[in-house]
Amino acid sequence: MITLKDIKEAKTKLEGIILQTPLTYAPFLSKEFNSNIYLKKENLQLTGSFKIRGAFNKVASLDKETRDIGIVAASAGNHAQGIAYAGNYFGCEATIFMPEATPLTKVSGVKQYGAKVVLGGQNYDDAYSAAIKYAEENNKTFIHPFADDKVIAGQGTIGLEIIEELKDLDILVIPIGGGGLIAGAAVAAKSVNPNIKVIGVVASGARGMKESHESRLPIDSAYVKTIADGIAVRVVTPKMLDYALEFVDEIVEVEEQEIANAILFLLEKHKLVVEGAGAVSVAALMHKKIDIENSKVCAIISGGNIDVTMLSQIIEKGLVKSFRKMNLMVTLIDKPGSLMHLTSIFQSSDANIVQIDYDRSSINLEFGEAYLTVSLETKGEEHQKLIRENLKHNGYRFKQI
Repeated sequence: MITLKDIKEAKTKLEGIILQTPLTYAPFLSKEFNSNIYLKKENLQLTGSFKIRGAFNKVASLDKETRDIGIVAASAGNHAQGIAYAGNYFGCEATIFMPEATPLTKVSGVKQYGAKVVLGGQNYDDAYSAAIKYAEENNKTFIHPFADDKVIAGQGTIGLEIIEELKDLDILVIPIGGGGLIAGAAVAAKSVNPNIKVIGVVASGARGMKESHESRLPIDSAYVKTIADGIAVRVVTPKMLDYALEFVDEIVEVEEQEIANAILFLLEKHKLVVEGAGAVSVAALMHKKIDIENSKVCAIISGGNIDVTMLSQIIEKGLVKSFRKMNLMVTLIDKPGSLMHLTSIFQSSDANIVQIDYDRSSINLEFGEAYLTVSLETKGEEHQKLIRENLKHNGYRFKQI
């Protein structure tokens, strides 16, 4: 296992390369939970994620001859960008294997550093198998995204930065996928202060490390599916489980909706764009998965490389859930003036129409009727109640969708 010395050596290698990302107080969370909560913002890191730390430290540790032959990685995005950046920096060829469904933004992020991208397979495990085979056949160095001591030491520099700023830290909350981030950060934190409680957070759709930690045996997930794609790791590596068993006090899990809530909260309240994996630590705090009252807490936001399409869906659903948007399907008499009468009701209710669709051909309609699907900007639950009452008072049949 790595030591604090390894992490300090990695920190030296990374000086002048990476950013020492902001560690800032979170006033909204702190007030709500009667604690002092801080956010370590690795979403603001070069390449948009903490992964560059471990990737660069590993590539920097290789001799020039090895680097010149070429480096290979498998990744759904963040590790790939770190490896691509390091390859570009050292002038060596980097080949990255990524699943076919990888968002275009992440593929583009890798290519902008000059790396070669090979898309294939349905998930990370397929990409990993192809990358290993390619590396062996071409005598190139495969760089594992988490189960590598140099990678772990690089990720551990986050923990070092945190404890240098927060010397009296009580709880450190960290996302877990493969386990490289929590292993490195926990070694750094507990080597300086063994009393720091380290809490890992997994997504409910990828809970292999939590089950393995509880049973003390590696238990792979049969299937993983989560919006937190950066921690959607199916296979639990024994090496990483050993780190978790020694340095992690507890592992909790968060649901998909809780992750989405945290993404929206960070966007609205902290003006931070955060990916699903990066938001799970805050989701665990928001949804009271951890006892943090009267404690000094740091949550690591591990990355911000979220697909814009996913972000728009989260925003849309968040607006509906918080009663700031209302979607209705209203049945109208299909005759001149019907639409004008309905919109006048919305106007009198002080509801703003943002989208509207008129359908007179649905097979579910009676002759002479039409469906109007409308999206409204609203001002909360009471406002939506008023709109429904006004529609009923005017004899409209409708349903909220």
